[in-house]
Order: sequence, then C-alpha cells, then structure tokens
Amino acid sequence: MTTRRTFIKGAALAAPAAALATPAIAQSKIKWRMQTYAGSALGEHVIKPAIDTFNQIAGDQMEIELFYADQLVPTGELFQALQRGTIDAVQSDDDSMASPTEVTVFGGYFPFGSRYSLDVPVLFNQYGLKEIWDEEYAAVGVKHISAGAWDPCHFATKEPINSLADLKGKRIFTFPTAGRFLSQFGVVPVTLPWEDIETAVQTGELDGIAWSGITEDYTVGWADVTNYFLTNNISGAWIGHFFANMDRWNELPDNLKQMLTVCMEQSHYYRQWWYWGGEANLRVNGDKLKLTTIPDAEWETVEEAAVKFWDEIASESPTKAKVVEIFRKYNADMRKAGRPYRYG
Repeated sequence: MTTRRTFIKGAALAAPAAALATPAIAQSKIKWRMQTYAGSALGEHVIKPAIDTFNQIAGDQMEIELFYADQLVPTGELFQALQRGTIDAVQSDDDSMASPTEVTVFGGYFPFGSRYSLDVPVLFNQYGLKEIWDEEYAAVGVKHISAGAWDPCHFATKEPINSLADLKGKRIFTFPTAGRFLSQFGVVPVTLPWEDIETAVQTGELDGIAWSGITEDYTVGWADVTNYFLTNNISGAWIGHFFANMDRWNELPDNLKQMLTVCMEQSHYYRQWWYWGGEANLRVNGDKLKLTTIPDAEWETVEEAAVKFWDEIASESPTKAKVVEIFRKYNADMRKAGRPYRYG
C-alpha cells in the first residue's frame, strides 16, 4: 500500500516532469496602428515596403496595421491622435500634422533649406538637428524615431509658369510653411484633404500643386490633371519623420525598438534612389507634363526672399533661432566645399 511518505516522495519526483510537460502561456502579440500622410498610391513606395518587412521579421511578436492619408483621422489631427494614443505611430512631416513644437515650421519644405535629398540625413545626423527634434517631441509625449528625405518641391499647374508674375492669384495646394512663404509672390495657399486634390484641380478649385516633385505627380495621378511642371523648386527635399506614442514605444522590448528603427532607416534609403532616379527619368522621358523654367536672374529674388524669411522664423523663439543657425552653417559649409556639394 502507498504510504503518505512514499506518495509525497513520488509527487516531488514527478513535479519537474509535469512542469516541463505543461505548455507555456503564449505571450500576446503586440499590435500597433500607424497612419501615414500619404495616399495609397504613394504609400506603396514611401511606407508600405518598410511596414511589410517589419511585420515579416517581427513574426508572432508584433504587427503594425497601416492606414493611409485621412483614413483614421484627418492629417491635420495626426499629432493629437498620436499624443492621445488613438494612433500608435505616424509617418508625416511636422508641418502637415500640426505639431505644437518649436520645430514644426521646419518640417515638410523649409524654403531653400536643402538642395539635395542627402542634405537632410546629414543635417540630422551630423549637424545636430536630431537631438533638437528628439528633445522637442519627448517634451510632449511623443517619440521621434527617425528623419529622412523625400522629393523636392515643385509646381505642377494647369497653366504654364514662366515668370514670377504667372504665380499671382494661383490657388495652390501646398504645405503650411511653404504657403506662408509663397504668398508674398501672389500664391493663394489652399488646404484640402490629400485624396481630394486631383478632383479639386479638375473642377478648377485648384490651379495647381506645390507639394512634391515630378515622381509623385506621376505616381499619384496629378500629372493626369495638370499640364506643366516648373523646374525651379523652393526646396531640394521634403523633411519627413516617423513618430510613435511615447508610452507605446517604451512598452516595446529593445529588440523590437531596434527592428522598427532599422526598417524605417531602410525606407529612407529606398526613397533616396527612388525619388532621385525618378525625378530625372520623368523630366527626360515623361510624356504628360511640359517643363517650364523661371530664368535664374528672376528666381534669385525668390532665394533672396528666403533669407529674409529665415530671419523672420529665427526671431520667433530661441529654439527656432538655433535651428536656423544650423541651416545657415550647413549651407555655408556646402558652398565652401564647392562641387559637387554646391555650385552655381
């Protein structure tokens, strides 16, 4: 007969085996919602490949559900939704998502702040902009993950632009800061949902767009409703970012933080060559938009106006002054470096 002592002894010996046989409690999969500033056609290039890659690598650990422009909230409310945690992550420029920080005015297209797309990562990683952005967003409960470059800012219009006078009275869809700058030349900035732009040009509500380079014009359908592309630009690259709700970010294990950052950095590299090659190819081989150019001597007045605009921005706060000074130093260094960094 089994005594109490032998029963206890047997149970103790069996316990380790039983523990090994008991399945571990499955860890729940982390799920995030991310919204981008871009519509679905553009999103296929500027964000979807990165998120698809992340989801594949993350496997059972984490999944990001991607939403395009205005699908969850209007683009102008992205920051508020991110800060509240309604959305876990965002891809946007500061300007479009109405960020309440001191650096918002520099997001998107800061007039003549850059000439080439490579200027943006150098400004952030070697000239100190990253530290400023990180600090500004941490103060409002948002994690600034990464900054990168998109395309330059050109006009795509229904009527040709051959001089500054041709800009007067034109109703143009553009970014807030770009619109603020361009208004001195008679441009009438218009804000509309991203997905409504093509129709607004067709109906005459808009005369044109100053939102992108020629690659986006062809990719998203704007080249189908406009006729002309102005080769002069007010900025060589759009400055965009990836952001996350700070609490959601802090909850991630370190390996997922690193994985997410790597995938976003890879997306910056993709855009470097996709836009750079696309801009040249469509200028040469595109068959939808006729190219026009404002003469250099006349366009210099726009560049001179940008210098005054920088002074105006710098006078608004110490942080803005610090950022403007970085732009000044960087561009001065590039001019001193000469070709191929700056010329002309």
